[in-house]
Amino acid sequence: MKWISAKQYLLAIAFSVSSLSTVGCSSTVKETSSSTDINSLVPLNFLPALAGDYFKLESESVGRPFHIYVRLPEGYDENKSKQYPVVYLLDGDSLFPILATNHLFLQYDDKLPEAIIVGIAYGSFDPSINKRGYDFSAPAVDAKPNQGGAPKFQQFLETELIPDIESRYQTDPNKRVLFGQSRGGYMVLYSAFTKPDLFWGHIASNPSIKPGRERFFSTPNSANRDDLSLILTSGSHDRGYSRDNAMDWSKEWQNRNDAPWDVKVFTIDGGTHAANSTDSYRLGINWLFHKEDTARDSAAIESN
Repeated sequence: MKWISAKQYLLAIAFSVSSLSTVGCSSTVKETSSSTDINSLVPLNFLPALAGDYFKLESESVGRPFHIYVRLPEGYDENKSKQYPVVYLLDGDSLFPILATNHLFLQYDDKLPEAIIVGIAYGSFDPSINKRGYDFSAPAVDAKPNQGGAPKFQQFLETELIPDIESRYQTDPNKRVLFGQSRGGYMVLYSAFTKPDLFWGHIASNPSIKPGRERFFSTPNSANRDDLSLILTSGSHDRGYSRDNAMDWSKEWQNRNDAPWDVKVFTIDGGTHAANSTDSYRLGINWLFHKEDTARDSAAIESN
């Protein structure tokens, strides 16, 4: 057996991902020639839970490229007329492989509807490439010089990525969800407060709320829809200041009547800052879809 190094494996994965745009949304496992060099090709076709698409998107709003990973639902090719909810994952470099596959298990066990999962990735953890600290923070008096890019990133979501995704795939534009962890959770809150209609569901997992903490305690912009939701999750063992901020926010918004979205706060017992993203996702996405199911069932009972 020929063994390959971790570096060679990662290079092979990168080569494979670059070819996904030609693979498209086919979930069929393709046979490779026995003479194929494993050092040059490890096709992601052999990971059916991540079957879907990939493309690189050069953002004019942000002035940098993003790597966009797309997991398509099982049976997508056979259901040409069906429209699917779309979940947009910030920090797709790490969260897409975890949460895109996890959604499949939630569909099996929790009876969630299948969804198109979109991972928004930088392509590296190197700070010279990965600008999450800038993109996921808004201008504020206490912002640092390397913060303040949230308005541009939101413009990228609204005018570039979402229209592109909705032109390529069978999406339900009324069922967009944005998920973010930590600083990504800040971006979720920022979007919910400034453009509440852009996403139907907002899930902020252990969110940062600085810079501009006061923004998230002030009155949000108004919405044109009355079916929006904002879910905040917080690990009971999260960092002290992060946990305290989450609890302050929770106390504030549980008693407010000027929110354009329904507010739900979950504490993850024993949860830490980053290791419980799957729990945050499960709690948030279940509440979004099962709350709607409960309301629909109640309406049906009342109509009878």
